[in-house]
Amino acid sequence: MAATARDLLGDIDFDPAELHAKYLHERDKRVRPDGNEQYVEITDRFASFGDDPWADASFEREPLTDHVDVVIVGGGFGGLLAAARLREIGVKRIRLIDAAGDVGGTWYWNRYPGAACDVQSYIYLPLLEELGAMPQHKYSFAPEIMEHSRRIARHYDLYDDACFQTGVTSMEWDDSESRWTVFTDRNDEMTANIVVLATGPLNRPKLPGIAGITSFEGHMFHTSRWDYDYTGGDTYGGLIGLSDKRVAVIGTGATAVQCVPHLADSAKELFVFQRTPSSVDVRDNAPTDTDWFESLEPGWQKRYMENFTALVSGYDEPEDLVGDGWTEIFRGLTGIAAKDASRRLGRRLDPREKEEMMELLDYRKMNGVRNRVQTTVVDPSTAAALQPWYRQFCKRPCFHDSYLPAFNSSNVTLVDTDGQGVERITPNGVVANGVEHEVDCIVFSTGFEYGTSYTRRAGFDVTGRNGETLSEHWADGVRTFHGMHAHGFPNMAFIGFVQTATTVNIPHALAEQATHFAHVVSESRARGASVIEATPHSEQEWLAEIERTAVRARKFYEECTPGYYNNEGHVTDGTGFAAGMYGAGPIKFFDLLARWRDEGGLSGLQLR
Repeated sequence: MAATARDLLGDIDFDPAELHAKYLHERDKRVRPDGNEQYVEITDRFASFGDDPWADASFEREPLTDHVDVVIVGGGFGGLLAAARLREIGVKRIRLIDAAGDVGGTWYWNRYPGAACDVQSYIYLPLLEELGAMPQHKYSFAPEIMEHSRRIARHYDLYDDACFQTGVTSMEWDDSESRWTVFTDRNDEMTANIVVLATGPLNRPKLPGIAGITSFEGHMFHTSRWDYDYTGGDTYGGLIGLSDKRVAVIGTGATAVQCVPHLADSAKELFVFQRTPSSVDVRDNAPTDTDWFESLEPGWQKRYMENFTALVSGYDEPEDLVGDGWTEIFRGLTGIAAKDASRRLGRRLDPREKEEMMELLDYRKMNGVRNRVQTTVVDPSTAAALQPWYRQFCKRPCFHDSYLPAFNSSNVTLVDTDGQGVERITPNGVVANGVEHEVDCIVFSTGFEYGTSYTRRAGFDVTGRNGETLSEHWADGVRTFHGMHAHGFPNMAFIGFVQTATTVNIPHALAEQATHFAHVVSESRARGASVIEATPHSEQEWLAEIERTAVRARKFYEECTPGYYNNEGHVTDGTGFAAGMYGAGPIKFFDLLARWRDEGGLSGLQLR
């Protein structure tokens, strides 16, 4: 006999069918036929939105034509972790290349007021044990994360060969020499035995193609290129330059949740334009307890990361080492709630019942999130508009204690567009719901480009063996082995989110990939091989595995409100953050890689 909702959760104070219908209704009115094409590329007349406000405008250097062991494109956590693990196996000359002026990746760019990580710093900041570092807070603010990135680069001697303020323009494989030539916008023609593409998805600003955007006569910038010369202050607030300004924020995702409170504190008037509200739960940040941190035993960070990832992947863990909002919903599933349901049914839950129970717990959790809005925001209509109607992980959940209260300030106006977005921008302001709101400054809090091709986001193409480019190789869809190797592109690795598995704690996924690739390099060296390449068969097998495991995730995201996770509601197009991922989850993916390493055969790779 099929279990009912009452069997699974006992008494419930909501109607699951009614909530499901409400979620679908809210999704449907937000889906646009143009999908990801609603955003414009930051080139030509929009190029200034991508300018680096922190770069040294006078920086110059001579072109490089030298040879290094490894070139890593990307100085974020992916590139830094790859470099650290390669350094640990004895790789000598490692060159980081990044268009930014320093390491840090997204934390180089994200310097907006209030910028901070939304995962506990003890599991988010990589290599804490290796560096003997202690985060200042439970959730680190952007300046500390940036400094930790620099600490990693210093610890592993990565600055000496690094090339910053340098954009790769192309790469070409020389089969006769078994090496890559890397070309850049500084006329470099350097060579390397191995190249690692750790370009990441969070560096290229995403700009909405709103009609009239170039007609605005006031000031505009993107949150990832914050203009402190205009606003005054710094990442901790104090935006005194806005005291006489009317400011518009377009976008209400994770970035807006963090910067809106500071804008509310400083601006004369603040208009927050919302298409879809974020889910905002309790943050409860605090300084690190030094005694607790110093009591942690060796290997603690790996244990904490694995425990957190297991819990947020739905696994049953006897203990929640992190204990935060991310793990709360899953603790209910793997703990008391599951045991109570089994007792009511007189048996263990089957997989279908477990999935249904997860959905019911999600409804209950999101009811709590919506109730928090109602009890925090004074104006009833504003509170109603700020309530999110979708499954919790349809969009990245947010945690903040000042965002919702900001809407109780007399100088803050929420302009809810009922899912339709801003209509147009005029020389004097922003039009939504047929009403023009005159403003002096527009801040685009619209995130980073993700749903476009890999080579567009990277900013360059790669030419492999026999003259085939990566964009040609992937013309009919991405094909890799383990998400890290591509046939026809020897000695090249991807570190990031190309046909791999991700988790809430992204640096954990990057760390697993970096460890895996360092193993491949170490083992190939031990066997006297100088060239590593995926076989066509291994690519096809991995593609089949990706497609086999993607079904469940695709079904979930098809019912989600539009966003970058599901390619703006067009997940069936095969693009978006969730598309092409290993759908069985991070724990099974990490275990799969570990078993492959233990087998020792390097199967799926050609060595020569």
